[in-house]
Amino acid sequence: MPIPESGAFSEPSQGPLVEARGLSHERDGRRVMHIGDWHLAAGAHALLLGPSGSGKTTFINIVTGLLTPSHGSIRIAGQEMSALPPAGRDALRRQTIGLVFQTLRLIPALSVTANLALAQKLALGRVDTAEIERLIGRVGLAHRAQARPRQLSQGEGQRAAIARALVTRPRLVVADEPTSALDDRNAAAMIDLMFEAADTTGATLLVATHDGRIAPRFANRLDLVAPAAGVAS
Repeated sequence: MPIPESGAFSEPSQGPLVEARGLSHERDGRRVMHIGDWHLAAGAHALLLGPSGSGKTTFINIVTGLLTPSHGSIRIAGQEMSALPPAGRDALRRQTIGLVFQTLRLIPALSVTANLALAQKLALGRVDTAEIERLIGRVGLAHRAQARPRQLSQGEGQRAAIARALVTRPRLVVADEPTSALDDRNAAAMIDLMFEAADTTGATLLVATHDGRIAPRFANRLDLVAPAAGVAS
């Protein structure tokens, strides 16, 4: 497929929402991640499992266009993310992907509502106040809508981060270790919330974790292993 010009990307084609082809990555001459061929259909929520050092975060960065793979390609909604110019990657990420990072990355000076409004404005060029209010209520933060991140508990902050990821109604929500710091009860509640929010917005979940507690909740999984020392692709 030709690279779109002017940083744009074409309309998505039919096929997997996420598709890896011969995908692997090296750093300093050492293979740090190997996926090979893998795909995820729309609506088929998947868990990305593996120990520390297996390449989960590397894969997430490649899926979201923040990193170019050493070998192979990644397609998102039919577009080859790894072949797009920087502006094209930014556009595809903004309009197709919602991100939940290990660290919340909410803007400290802005309220929960303002954080969501900014994300929506950057991705869609407009602000839908009714949708923001609806989504904040959906994640149980209506009473904290004007609170700033430092005023939120850890659980509230995580819910705000999920709401921010979903406010543009992305086709794909990518979460990196969303339950790593949570106890059993809160980890289960976090995943419940993500599934409920995805059902509301029609998003597909790709969750990277080493947390085996949440594995039974996902029908699809991709298990990574840490590459052997000194092995290159």
